[in-house]
Amino acid sequence: MTEFDNLRHQGMRKRLVDGLKIKGIRDESVLAAIGKVPRHLFMESSFLNFSYKDQAFPIGAGQTISQPYTVAFQSQLLQIQKNEKVLEVGTGSGYQAAVLVELGAKVFTIERQKELFRKVQSFLPEIGYHPACFFGDGYEGLPAFAPFDKILVTAGAPLIPVALKEQLKIGGRLVIPVGKDNHQEMQVIVRVSEDEYKSEKHGGFVFVPLLKGVVNI
Repeated sequence: MTEFDNLRHQGMRKRLVDGLKIKGIRDESVLAAIGKVPRHLFMESSFLNFSYKDQAFPIGAGQTISQPYTVAFQSQLLQIQKNEKVLEVGTGSGYQAAVLVELGAKVFTIERQKELFRKVQSFLPEIGYHPACFFGDGYEGLPAFAPFDKILVTAGAPLIPVALKEQLKIGGRLVIPVGKDNHQEMQVIVRVSEDEYKSEKHGGFVFVPLLKGVVNI
């Protein structure tokens, strides 16, 4: 424990986890991961009193740090086993990537905004998390490192990118919010065979849009 993550912060996280349980998160490993990641470090210091509230907050570059319930819900749908290779599309603040690392995954994360990519690439190792960070177009995934056991998309896609489906292992799971800008349906795509997929729907959410291309600023 350090001054950067003290008993007060840990108490706030415990209350957050208790709230997630009430909202229906049942996966004990996901709850434990949320209970370990110091979310306040991912936000401006002025937001400290809000950092463990179950809501999203802006982080710059038109992006947000996701609501903890959404992070927990998507992580639970992934059904991660230790040492699985997981691709995250949309690094953002790096908070979801840190939760995936806490779950024991080998995390590859890709971000299209160079400003956010640079920030996370230096920040996550400083607080003990070491995912493989990449700058690039999330629609393309990371074919050089495929196939992946699991793929998580943290922005709302108008459709499911074919490249991401093709980068799944057989038996692998893709969790992605699909729909228009103001409403998406959380979907789980399971690769059944080389050319067969099955899908499940898990309720409505609102995410920032998944955009093509990169921003080099």
